Amino acid sequence: MLAASGVLDLLAGFDPRVAGTLPLGVSIAGSDIDILCHAPEPDEVADRLWRGRERLRTLNLWRWTTAGRPLVATFAIDGWPVEIFASPVEVDRQEGWRHFLVEGRLLALGGDALRERVMVLRQGGAKTEPAFAMALGLRGDPYAELYRLSHAPDAELREVLLLAGFGEA
Repeated sequence: MLAASGVLDLLAGFDPRVAGTLPLGVSIAGSDIDILCHAPEPDEVADRLWRGRERLRTLNLWRWTTAGRPLVATFAIDGWPVEIFASPVEVDRQEGWRHFLVEGRLLALGGDALRERVMVLRQGGAKTEPAFAMALGLRGDPYAELYRLSHAPDAELREVLLLAGFGEA
């Protein structure tokens, strides 16, 4: 569906990467498809999307006011909401990508029990990062904690999981 839409072709050259709840298997009704891009000049992404707008009938574009002024674009494809985040920061260093990677590692290490707990929290209204933080008993800003864990070796992630009751001693 995403490939057939041509969106990834529109984003060619910006290192587009699909992230978020759908590929992690923790999506709920209303979850969107996240695409992260590296765009030294985010207006170039806006221009490409605008030129492809006949395929993206519900296209909305805006820019953040923070450093680098990333671009956010939203639209729907076959009823699925899509959000593009285009930043001057390389995708490998973007917080959203780091969160996605560590969430995937945690799910691989924590198994079905962690996935089920995250899903219960998500279905109860929690956003993804707060749901992971609550499931793991992390204190403080859930986004900052997951970013910190994204640099941790698997041994440290196993320890976090064990302390949260996922896994065996």
